[in-house]
Amino acid sequence: MSYIMVARWRARDGETESVESLLHQLAAAVRKEPGNAQFTVHRSLTDANEFLIYEVYASEQAFLDHQATEHFKLLVLAQAVPLLDVRERKAYSFLDVVTT
Repeated sequence: MSYIMVARWRARDGETESVESLLHQLAAAVRKEPGNAQFTVHRSLTDANEFLIYEVYASEQAFLDHQATEHFKLLVLAQAVPLLDVRERKAYSFLDVVTT
């Protein structure tokens, strides 16, 4: 069963370019993780400081493993979080809805 994490980040004023750079680095590293199926970063159309991060992992354990990586600790916890006004995260599971 897939484990989905949706995160909303809002960069502090003046930190948007730094946060965007960190997200580029993070995406490149996360996409190489064995348990990661998707890592997509979106930017708000109405607020350039706001980012939506959509992540899909093979399992909850794969997500926990992701949080234990050196690139997560460095790029997210040490570098990005201090540049953010908002960091919200919500976990989801995949629901296969078939329409007829």
